[in-house]
Amino acid sequence: MRKERLIVPVVLGLALAWAVAQYAASLLFERELARTLADLEARGELVVEREAVERGWLSSSGRVRIAPLLGDAWQLAFTYEARHGVLSTRLEGELSPTLGPAQRRLFGDALPSRAPRWHARYQTLGGTLEGSLGLAPFVVRQGERELDFQGGQVTFGGEYGDWWLRARLQPLRLTDGVATLEAGPASLESRYAYTEGAYHFTQHDLLRLERLAWRQPDLALDGSELLYRSRMQLDDSELVVDGELEIGQVLAAEQVLLTGRVAATLSRLDAEALRTLLRRLREEVMRVGSDTPTPRELIARLEPELKALLADSPRVDVTTVDLDSPMLGITARGEGTLIFDPRRLDELTVSRLDDPAEQARWRSRLDGDFVWHQVPTVVALWLGLPLDTRELAIDVVRGKVRVNGRPLPPLWR
Repeated sequence: MRKERLIVPVVLGLALAWAVAQYAASLLFERELARTLADLEARGELVVEREAVERGWLSSSGRVRIAPLLGDAWQLAFTYEARHGVLSTRLEGELSPTLGPAQRRLFGDALPSRAPRWHARYQTLGGTLEGSLGLAPFVVRQGERELDFQGGQVTFGGEYGDWWLRARLQPLRLTDGVATLEAGPASLESRYAYTEGAYHFTQHDLLRLERLAWRQPDLALDGSELLYRSRMQLDDSELVVDGELEIGQVLAAEQVLLTGRVAATLSRLDAEALRTLLRRLREEVMRVGSDTPTPRELIARLEPELKALLADSPRVDVTTVDLDSPMLGITARGEGTLIFDPRRLDELTVSRLDDPAEQARWRSRLDGDFVWHQVPTVVALWLGLPLDTRELAIDVVRGKVRVNGRPLPPLWR
């Protein structure tokens, strides 16, 4: 009898512990989802909304819509159904991208393919998520045009403040009559790390295209091992953007037309001014009513914030140019810098940059220099320099370009 009397409170205790743990797991999932979506929107360039939300101990569901802050070129919506467990939550849903102001469905309307479904698992104790998404092959035909995509796979995961994405896309072939473009396989690796509210963030991206080929009756180009690396970092003082393009080789008529790499950095964009600009931009765009500004009016309203972005004298550093064209007998090796002069910004008007006179005023704020080593003879001849010239010193002074101390001659005669 004593043992039987103990069973009931033990069972009740276990049931209560399970219920508390289950409730806590659902709360933790909801908290992390809300924080992640809020920080995604806090970066500034996106609008993130959650709709049709249903919360529960055992399961929850909803729909998330992501759209650019400016324009209506696209929207990305996905549904989610979460089955909560004490140790982990299983998720699945459907991805539904749309195009244009009419929100035409990418899958189903533009492409003859069903909307892809995604699956993921969220670990309650570790706060980590890992999932995948499959892209089905499809073929689109319209007259003499045909698009043949062989499918792909996307994996994603991470934890609050540190997310990654990897995509592997199979070859794509576009045919238009006698012309053909083939691209792939291709891969993308991306990592995004940030602090709360995206006050600081770093994003790394690596895009690799193993093959790119163009065919038409009088031209055949074959590119291989094309890579693009980028890093964007926002800290207390500035936004820095690094980019690097590597070209394995591009062949024409079975000869190497181009190979090499180019790397550059954009820096000294004022960090606090950027945060203020994005906040003001959101306020203007989200304003409801008949006072919706035109693009020119929007730029005029944000004129002080846009100019403040330039207060620290932004600069572009071309750190590496190393290009070769054995087929043409031309090499390009060099480096250089271009700097913006931020003094007397009140003399400039951002909203009038379509006016040639205003463009000239902005160009007059540019100073810099670039050195081209081992200059090919044909380039020296083209520029009207002595044929034994082996180095070009390109100077930019108040927007005027000089080459080896001479004004830049007309490039097209």
